[in-house]
Amino acid sequence: MSDPREHAQREVREMRQQVNRLDEDALNLLFLKARSHNSWQDRDVTDEQLQEIYSLMTAGPTSNNGHPTRLIFARSDEAKKRLEPALIGNNLEKVLTAPACAIIAYDSEFYENLPRFFPHAPKMKQLFEDNPELAGADAFRNGSLQGAYFMIATRAIGLDVGPISGFYNNIVDEEFFKGTTLKSNFLCNVGYGDEGGLFQKLPRPKFDEFCEII
Repeated sequence: MSDPREHAQREVREMRQQVNRLDEDALNLLFLKARSHNSWQDRDVTDEQLQEIYSLMTAGPTSNNGHPTRLIFARSDEAKKRLEPALIGNNLEKVLTAPACAIIAYDSEFYENLPRFFPHAPKMKQLFEDNPELAGADAFRNGSLQGAYFMIATRAIGLDVGPISGFYNNIVDEEFFKGTTLKSNFLCNVGYGDEGGLFQKLPRPKFDEFCEII
């Protein structure tokens, strides 16, 4: 019987030989010309699109394949109204007018699923179970990482994003996650952006400003 690790490594090598660098159009779509949107076209986002975003998001790596992120898509007017008390300033209008607003949360007890997602290390679940502080930090870190995957995946299928941190997490948690082990991380509007609502593109730091090669 072949070694599963050798098989996996061979698959990765073959994939890298087949995949080329993304072209300029793809880089523009995901990063260089992509913008965070504040206003939205009157176009619906479908169940199939949201499911595709999730499928792409979960393809990205997380520590121990933990997948702590949990999502609620507030798409109906009633659901978005439930977010209203938590929103600060003009973020209220952004959410109410967006086709969908994703509540990107993380499960502080994600480790309950590790025996299924990461069977290679059967003791890993107990490690996190015995150390809530370690588990919480891991859940927040990898949940944030998956939040970034979420935004890239959304852009990759031709939609736009509008991430929001201007809200009160405790109000969202009380409204949507009371009595659970879930905590909100950030909100992200999803839809077809209206370019008329864009701000001027802001500067980005240069490599030499914030990076060092040692």
